[in-house]
Amino acid sequence: QVQLVESGGGLVEAGGSLRLSCAASGSTFGSYAFGWFRQAPGKEREFVAAITWNGGSTYYADSVKGRFTISKDNARNTIYLQMNDLAPEDTAVYYCAATSTEYSGNYLPTFPYQYDVWGQGTQVTVSS
Repeated sequence: QVQLVESGGGLVEAGGSLRLSCAASGSTFGSYAFGWFRQAPGKEREFVAAITWNGGSTYYADSVKGRFTISKDNARNTIYLQMNDLAPEDTAVYYCAATSTEYSGNYLPTFPYQYDVWGQGTQVTVSS
């Protein structure tokens, strides 16, 4: 089974940028898609972005579209989340997740229950 370890979180001023990394180890073969989620204090975990491991299809939450970019480096078994123009409302713990369930067409899963494996999370704090 795949294991996920996030890194790259930190404190940044509004308008700044951060790049999160998710290092995947173990049996990454067969992982259909990877996603980034975030959870702010007192709120439910919410979808941020997803990418298929082989096809490169991506999907974003409306709240981050145009500011965040998800990408992957197959040689390094790493998924990235480039976050630009950060705002205080982006403050949350960011989680990387993987699923082995394959969906038809270009559909990418956006609900937490659709993912099988989770990382431990990395804190992102955006100051105003």
